[in-house]
Amino acid sequence: MSLRVHFSSNPVLHPLYSKLPGMLRILLIKTSSLGDVVHNLPVVTDIHRQFPHATIDWVVEESYTPLARLHPAVGSVIPVAVRRWRRTLLNRATWNDMGAFRRRLRAENYDVVIDTQGLIKSALIARSAHGRSHGFDASSARESLAAHFYDATHHVAKGQHAVLRNRQLAAAALGYRVGDVTDYGLSGLNRSKISSVPYCVLLHGTSRADKLWSADAWIELGGRLASHGFMCVLPWGDEAERKRSEQIAASLGNASVPAKMPLDDMVQLLAASAAVVGVDTGLVHLAAALGLPVVAIFVGSDPALTGVFGVPHCRNLGIHGTAPSPASVFDALAELRVF
Repeated sequence: MSLRVHFSSNPVLHPLYSKLPGMLRILLIKTSSLGDVVHNLPVVTDIHRQFPHATIDWVVEESYTPLARLHPAVGSVIPVAVRRWRRTLLNRATWNDMGAFRRRLRAENYDVVIDTQGLIKSALIARSAHGRSHGFDASSARESLAAHFYDATHHVAKGQHAVLRNRQLAAAALGYRVGDVTDYGLSGLNRSKISSVPYCVLLHGTSRADKLWSADAWIELGGRLASHGFMCVLPWGDEAERKRSEQIAASLGNASVPAKMPLDDMVQLLAASAAVVGVDTGLVHLAAALGLPVVAIFVGSDPALTGVFGVPHCRNLGIHGTAPSPASVFDALAELRVF
């Protein structure tokens, strides 16, 4: 049974502050999805500010390892492949991979293991690591049974933005107070290679149909951007998105549909853009974390819980069930001084 522990938020009283500089080892577990991984980046920044000499490692799904490595305070990134393993459980190679992951996970002794995912799968990973594991209690975890696998649990109120919940859990586990400023830790990466041909990235793809903005709305917005000298770039992740990108681009005079690209190349595409407009998808949150002007469009989800967060150069438009107009998105870009 999990033991509920609440450390003091006073650093003087917290036992971890007695560790010698450079000896503290912390493991973060946030495996997926892309937006969730982005929302965990401020946790790394917070911990690094409190414990500047600590080693901070991170367990993340293999496809998101380039993102976790972007934060300069992250030490080792430990890839896990739960998504891939689920599809090939009867394969001997899968069990070999799982064994190799477990050995790597247990190769280090951690002072604190923090699972900000709050799922049974992530809690089991936390339990397997060498170190005192911390997570959400049963009333605040995404899956209440996850709380039974931690050594210490902490109550973090639901109904808050995911970034705040992640930061509050880490602060409770390590005994410090959450500051007012949200810092994703990627400020040194943004705007480093701005393209000589100004372009805006339009992120129309998402995993849920109810989050989509209509193709006509994208075409109208793209036309307005083209009239101000911007090329529109429409990346895609699957065949349905590729076809939609080509449909939108065909109606615009100045648009590009790039080849499918891995995450690290996508980072470079975003970083060199003038602005990003997108629906509720992980890449929109990544663009915001990179410090880009971003307008996020919400149609089937709540921006109060999953909107771009903690960055002044971004706007959330729309509410659940009501899409913003292309004109309002264009006006938001003007407000952000994109043109």
